[in-house]
Amino acid sequence: MKRPLLPGLALLAMSWTAMPQARENTDRVTGLARVGDWQLVQANCTECHSALLITQNSGNRGVWQSRLTWMVDSQGMEPLAAGLEARILDYLEQNYGPRQSARRPPLPSHLLPENPYPSL
Repeated sequence: MKRPLLPGLALLAMSWTAMPQARENTDRVTGLARVGDWQLVQANCTECHSALLITQNSGNRGVWQSRLTWMVDSQGMEPLAAGLEARILDYLEQNYGPRQSARRPPLPSHLLPENPYPSL
């Protein structure tokens, strides 16, 4: 039996309309926040990977810097000019900075099911 799509679509529409400010300031193609140097980030960062890799992550300037360094050291990315790197880091820090975890806290042990595997 097929499930009706209407309830799911209604929830999606409600969540989309509940954030008009976020929607107005988000690029419809990439999902990047359309502020400051967003087009610079789009041009340089989505050359090798999806913008989703950016929007799903967060971190302070040091975290973003370490990711750029990792890409240069192990993924073949060409080093960015110092001024360009600073502008990209400014954008990432301001728009995808540290955030509180979206994950729920772990369940207390008394609420967990019994582990069927023997302990080592």
